[in-house]
Amino acid sequence: MKLDGARALITGGSEGIGRAIAEAFKDKGARVGVMARSQEKVRGAAEELGALPLIGDVGVEEDAVRVVKEFVGEMGGIDILVNNAGFGDFFPLVETDLDRFEAVMRTNVTGAMLMARECARHFIQQESGNLVNISSTGGLRGGKGSTAYSGSKFALRGMTECWRAELRPYNVRVTLVNPSEVQTDFFTKLGSPREYTDKKLRGQEIAEAVVGALEIDDRGFIPEFSVFATNPW
Repeated sequence: MKLDGARALITGGSEGIGRAIAEAFKDKGARVGVMARSQEKVRGAAEELGALPLIGDVGVEEDAVRVVKEFVGEMGGIDILVNNAGFGDFFPLVETDLDRFEAVMRTNVTGAMLMARECARHFIQQESGNLVNISSTGGLRGGKGSTAYSGSKFALRGMTECWRAELRPYNVRVTLVNPSEVQTDFFTKLGSPREYTDKKLRGQEIAEAVVGALEIDDRGFIPEFSVFATNPW
């Protein structure tokens, strides 16, 4: 597809990978809306990017419905949804707190479904669209303490396969992206800051990969890909 003029909605678009994707899309001439929960962050990012600010929580059905309606009304339609909103919480199985577990699932799984559902209705009607789900290599293998996070990303991978099967007859391309560790505030928010280096992945690498996947001719698509740092050590 041609990103120039494309209408793209990016969840979790005020920072990290989402913001990098929004910036890359804008550089290609796309019309972009960024969605996140923090009004201050959303408005700041949207102003800097020249994007449409959309405030809401993907895991709240009323917010998902309202934001997609607002985006479509402002843009006159939608061509791309990037389901990027997500976070992690890590704890051993025997110490699992139900509220913390369900909070991860609400954003990473339910939120992705709600946003995909609302956008898919438009994609089906117009018989075109692109749905990009940002997952993680944590959705390809589990690990100690990762019941909630890896479990949510495994679920997202499964849902992606279901949506792909349902939407291909309507010319909708559904892609899953599995980044390895990216230097964002992901771990800082968990109270475990990671050292930034010049070798590990940045949001820019994920954004460039997403752009490349979308820009192939519409007769084909990339169902899934992973992005690793070449030599992060």
